[in-house]
Amino acid sequence: MLSVRPASRFEDVAAILNPGGNERACWCLAYRITSAEYSALRGEERADRVRGLCADEPKPGVLAYDGATPAGWCGVSPRSRMERLVRSRTMPPLDDLPVWSVVCFVVPSPYRGRGVSAALLAGAVGYARECGAPAVEGYPVDTEGARINSSAAHVGTTTLFEAAGFERIRPTAARADRRVRWLMRLDLA
Repeated sequence: MLSVRPASRFEDVAAILNPGGNERACWCLAYRITSAEYSALRGEERADRVRGLCADEPKPGVLAYDGATPAGWCGVSPRSRMERLVRSRTMPPLDDLPVWSVVCFVVPSPYRGRGVSAALLAGAVGYARECGAPAVEGYPVDTEGARINSSAAHVGTTTLFEAAGFERIRPTAARADRRVRWLMRLDLA
């Protein structure tokens, strides 16, 4: 049975986001910091940044657990804390509502096809609601019914978000595997 909790244990986040100790691992920082800062940080510096985020409030995302074993990650935070989203020309804000943004899913291969992404998205929405978010947005890819590169699927798919009650608001100028990413929103108020 899966459970989903806010990402407060750095060791569990590391087990999902960088299990092999890759010097160039993203650590789900690409949207959270400026491009220049992201390019400058490497290895332990990126890990230290995430360690700090896990110690802070709100947490940088949620983790799915299979018993005590981390089984997946979903990056979710207030959009205002996502530096690259704040200034994005490809995914500009819809309005001034202080939404939370879902930006990333990581599910290790042994857990794929078992509903982990859906559980993570539900957990992300629940966490945002607990923290007082008026709405949650995602920027998933529309696969158009085709298989896509797994690296492009890290943003989620429109079908995943639609199944969770999100509505398609507008296409963005962003692409994943040459396919359109949509701004999708779920109102919580």
